[in-house]
Amino acid sequence: MKVVAKKSVLSGNIAVPGSKSHTIRALILASMADGVSHISNPLSGDDCFSTVKAIEKIGGKVTFGDNNVWTVFGAGDNIHIPSDFIDVGNSGSLMYFLAPVLATLSGKCLFTGDKSICKRPVNHLVDALNTLGATASCKKGNTPPFTFCGPIDVKKTLVTEGALSQYISGFMMAATRLDGTLNIKLTAPQETPYLKMTKLWLDDVCGKTCADGTERVFISDDFKSVKVRGRVNIKGFDREVPSDWEGVAFPLIAALISGSSITIDNVDGSGSQGDEKIVDVLKSVGADIEWNKEKCTLSVSAKSGLSTKNLPHGELCIDISSFPDAVCALSVIACFIDGKTVITNVEICRKKETDRIKAMKTELCKLGGYVEEGENCLIIHGKNRGFGLHGGNCESYKDHRIAMSLACLGLGLSEGESLTVCDAECCNVSFPHFFEVMNKIGAGFVCK
Repeated sequence: MKVVAKKSVLSGNIAVPGSKSHTIRALILASMADGVSHISNPLSGDDCFSTVKAIEKIGGKVTFGDNNVWTVFGAGDNIHIPSDFIDVGNSGSLMYFLAPVLATLSGKCLFTGDKSICKRPVNHLVDALNTLGATASCKKGNTPPFTFCGPIDVKKTLVTEGALSQYISGFMMAATRLDGTLNIKLTAPQETPYLKMTKLWLDDVCGKTCADGTERVFISDDFKSVKVRGRVNIKGFDREVPSDWEGVAFPLIAALISGSSITIDNVDGSGSQGDEKIVDVLKSVGADIEWNKEKCTLSVSAKSGLSTKNLPHGELCIDISSFPDAVCALSVIACFIDGKTVITNVEICRKKETDRIKAMKTELCKLGGYVEEGENCLIIHGKNRGFGLHGGNCESYKDHRIAMSLACLGLGLSEGESLTVCDAECCNVSFPHFFEVMNKIGAGFVCK
């Protein structure tokens, strides 16, 4: 599917879907539970449906009820390795979460996925599995498909880099199935809000303390030490998935780019998602954003231009390490900020659905942007109201965040210009019906 975007003015209220990160954690933990769980407001996205399929291969079952409530019949002690393989589709989260969980079992397991997944390096996960006593290897190079034969145990300390948080979260969840304490030492932890998110879920469904009063899940202040005490018999639970802050980013930048005023409803104020930092980033360059945590709303009014002139050295500097999924949205809005934006610690962004740094530089330059790649950074030289940007044909690289970001850019083009995003259906991974939802507030996207 191709999507055409052009200058538009937005108005009204919009709600974003449930968080993908929260939904997949909820589904995995519910599949490990003994009993029935009810998950309300889950994300009905491709990655979450891949998780459902995987759950049903390891002994669980999921049914879809009215009012956006999913019922999970947990496998509990009957969880098992499938006779064939686990296909994660395009979901890195599912791969990194579920592999350590299944590695607590005896037997051989094969993980694979789509073409994109099979290009993502998994050497850090494979090495971690081997460190903890499994026998793991990739079929070719350091990318999926990969196999492992468990079980892992807690006799050794897992020492690993931790630049990618997902597999660390996977081992944290797996540890609840092991007797003893799993010690994880991270030499260079990044994406740390996601580790806090996993701890919140484990605290909630496993209990914060053990029978002897010790803390069940411990994370040091510098995130270099993680400890999880098992074993826990998780019982079925009923929980609501908070709205997705990664999804909030797109109508937020769309309003600022198009000079519009909108209200985003049902915004998560729990502090469990690192992407909420985008609000402070944008307010620092003059964005008129009001976050009413009592009403769970985010009101955006683009009454004036955005500028870095009041920042130190006249530059907007963003360390993206704790919220890397915002890099695409921030790269786009940076083109509309008068001044220089430097996004640092971007290396992890190269290991997502695609190399997002290379992709954003390529596509933004194609549209008239002035973008540079530095050593572990992305530099955008923006101009007020996106002056100098023009239309054209863009590639999404079948990456949902790239597709949505570029479509939003089109809303700020000059009259008579238009932008076409190819393979835009990939948005269904994290924001199903994104274009239809945005059109309800006036985006005017044309899907072909």
